[in-house]
Amino acid sequence: MPYSLVLNLIPTSPIPPGFTTGKHLHALFLNLISTVDAELGNQLHANEGNKAFTLSPLQRGVVKRKDCQPIHWNHFTSIPAHTPCWWRISLLDDALFSHLTQLWLNLNPEHPWHLGPANLYISSILGTPQSTQPWANYCNYAQLYGQASEHERKLTLQFYTPTAFRQGKYDCALPTPDRVFGSLLRRWNHYSNLQFSSDILKAVQPSYFNIRTEVASDPRHQFQHTGAKISLSNQFMGCVGRVTYQILGSVESDVIKQLNALANFGLYAGVGRKTPMGMGMCRRV
Repeated sequence: MPYSLVLNLIPTSPIPPGFTTGKHLHALFLNLISTVDAELGNQLHANEGNKAFTLSPLQRGVVKRKDCQPIHWNHFTSIPAHTPCWWRISLLDDALFSHLTQLWLNLNPEHPWHLGPANLYISSILGTPQSTQPWANYCNYAQLYGQASEHERKLTLQFYTPTAFRQGKYDCALPTPDRVFGSLLRRWNHYSNLQFSSDILKAVQPSYFNIRTEVASDPRHQFQHTGAKISLSNQFMGCVGRVTYQILGSVESDVIKQLNALANFGLYAGVGRKTPMGMGMCRRV
């Protein structure tokens, strides 16, 4: 069953900008898992293939509206101590969620967690739809498929964090239908018991797009050079914005239903590369 969990966090010391995305949040997630299942934490760390989870960048502030606000993937200044923050974790595998049940049930709000040099506390975990937190949700695969429309031919996706796709040795930031829905299809077929044919991708074409390229930076370390402190970073280019895909031609209702299910699945699965590092965060709008 896919879950989209939102953790509300309170740091007790400033969080430097280099620790709000990428490998540091990935390490925090694995640390959370290892507290209840060290072997599972090691397995997820070693798995370079299909990842059964995605992570958002750390977000500061409190969501006060029911609609999705912009997601910030680069923080160029420190997040001050005692600033409310939230962080989205999605899980695609039932077994992974069940392994973490003890963590959710026995959460100690007085136990500090570490994000780089900062200590932070988990004040709450949201796992059901909230009026002011649209990223919290859950739905099993059978329900995602059963609730999908058999008639809707417009599939509009919003890409909230830089989204890119691996093409051979290089990355491509263009969200073409085969890349976007191919990514969703691979994750759907890997984690659900409802297998869809790749032939359904032939019916999808873009009909509207409003996208731009953006860069997600992943600061690694600093070093001294000629008396100046220089920040080194890995930068990943991707697209953000909105694309409407259209199901064209004479296609059967079950193909339309499957493509609608994949579009709805985007909330949990994300698309493209480095979704466990905060990239490819998307949802249907």
